[in-house]
Amino acid sequence: MEKTSEIYISNREENYAEALKKADEFRKSEYDKLENISQNISSIAEEIEDAKKEIIDLLNQKSSIKSKIQRYDTMLEQINIRKAEINQKLIKYTSDKLKKVNSQIENLNLENDKLSDELDELENKSSSLEHKSRELLIEYQRNKSRLESLKNITERYEGYGNSIRKLMELKDKKSGIVGVVADIIKVEKQYEIAIETALGGNIQNIVTDTENTAKELIEYLKKNKFGRATFLPLNSIANRTGFNNEAVLKENGVLGLACDLVDIKKEYEAIAKYLLGRIVVVDNIDNALIIARKYRYSLRMVTLQGELLNAGGSLSGGAFRNQSNLLGRRREIEDLEKSITNNKTESSDCEKELKDVKTKILNINGQLNKINSVLHEQYILQNTLNLNLSQAANKQKEIEDSYEDFKKENAEIGIQITDI
Repeated sequence: MEKTSEIYISNREENYAEALKKADEFRKSEYDKLENISQNISSIAEEIEDAKKEIIDLLNQKSSIKSKIQRYDTMLEQINIRKAEINQKLIKYTSDKLKKVNSQIENLNLENDKLSDELDELENKSSSLEHKSRELLIEYQRNKSRLESLKNITERYEGYGNSIRKLMELKDKKSGIVGVVADIIKVEKQYEIAIETALGGNIQNIVTDTENTAKELIEYLKKNKFGRATFLPLNSIANRTGFNNEAVLKENGVLGLACDLVDIKKEYEAIAKYLLGRIVVVDNIDNALIIARKYRYSLRMVTLQGELLNAGGSLSGGAFRNQSNLLGRRREIEDLEKSITNNKTESSDCEKELKDVKTKILNINGQLNKINSVLHEQYILQNTLNLNLSQAANKQKEIEDSYEDFKKENAEIGIQITDI
């Protein structure tokens, strides 16, 4: 019994020991778990502290960021306002400069038009002066040719009788020969026909200083059988008209005595009175016939058209064919000489004026070239300013859009800060 009891007790002890061992192992296991949990709690506590610090840092950062954002917002707003002001000033400056350029272009175009009109007038004037110059040259050459021809005819005494021409060849060799009547008488063109008709054949009479000279010339003609001639020695011709009917000079149509209608040197007045002192010049044949009847055909009269009424009633007239025009030669020569002088003067004046006009044309062309050059530059500047103005307006829009973008971005940053 005792042995059985001992075995029972030994088994129970072994069971208790085994249970105690298991309990001790369980305790150790649970203690290890507790240690792990404590370590985890400590680690988590540290993490919590770190998280708290991070949260505090983030909160500080948030405050700092908010402060910076506010500062940046203020700066950004000021910068954008400044940009807008500067850009507005740039637009205003560009607009003002563009107005000035446009005004200058307008003024240059007006000046260009004015100079162009002046240039057209000068070119027309230049063309007119060139035409006038050519016409003057043609007239000068024609007058010169006619003058040379008349002088040759006059010097050769063409239209005169052979005896007269032969005697006049001696004029430069022999003193005392004054010349033919046509050489010493000048008359206005309107009286040429009347005076030449009045003179008739006497126009070829030779004026000498004395009777002796006339006598020598007659001997010369006889000796050489050159024909006959009539001489008017100055020393023997009476200086009076022999016209006593002064009342006739007051009749209608009477222009005066023929001797009073010519221009002659004082020393030759006796010749004029001798040849023309008793001939009355009347404007037309109707008046001449009335006067002739009134004075019983006692007068010798000549009309401007060349009709001749002689004392006694004879009358001559018709188509006047004065091919020689002996009186008109001298007058025409003088007229031509005056015309040639006038031609030269007018031509010289015309050339001078033409030169001045061409100089003005060159000056205006120079001014137009300068204006066109400046206009070209101003047009380029105008295009540049227009482009700058457009770019400034676009820039203004960009600034406004950019400012709105910054505002949106600022709002987004605020949201992000709140999220943090």
